[in-house]
Amino acid sequence: MSTKAQFIYKVGDRVAERPKTHGLIAVRQEVKARIAQYRSQRYGTVVEVRTKFLTGKRTMKVLMIQWDHLKTPTEHAQCRICPIEVFPQLMDQTCALLGE
Repeated sequence: MSTKAQFIYKVGDRVAERPKTHGLIAVRQEVKARIAQYRSQRYGTVVEVRTKFLTGKRTMKVLMIQWDHLKTPTEHAQCRICPIEVFPQLMDQTCALLGE
C-alpha cells in the first residue's frame, strides 16, 4: 500500500483555479470594481499530469492546464486547482471567510 499522494485529476478534466484568500479587500464600491478587473477567474482543461522532482527525494504533483483564455498550457500545483463543478461552493466559502 502506497502512502504517496496520487493524482486527483486526469487528462481532459475541466478545472478552475481555487479562490484566493489573500489580496486586496476594498470597502468602497468603486475601488472593488477596479480591483475586480485584476481578479479574473481562470477555467481550463488538464492536458498533462506529471510529477515534478524537487530537492532531495521530494516530489510534487503538477498539472499542465490549457486555460480557456491562453494559447499555451501552463504548469500548476495540483493543490491550487479544483474541479469546475466545486468552484461555486469554494467561492462561497472563501467569501464567507473574508466577510464579503
